[in-house]
Amino acid sequence: MSMNDEKNSQKKLHRIKCPRCREWTTWQNNPHRPFCSAKCRQVDLGKWAQEEYAIPGEYVPRPEEEE
Repeated sequence: MSMNDEKNSQKKLHRIKCPRCREWTTWQNNPHRPFCSAKCRQVDLGKWAQEEYAIPGEYVPRPEEEE
């Protein structure tokens, strides 16, 4: 592969920052996208599970809060 071919193939890769650690990673051929690794993906999932993240909306009481 020539230097020009290598540069062109690198230009075609869509690079993104991991939403958790902010490291650069590629979108193509990345099984963990948009994350850079399985670790970042699992940490993010854990934060959702622990309700550290929330999507804005109306407050809806939980069944145990209703009485």
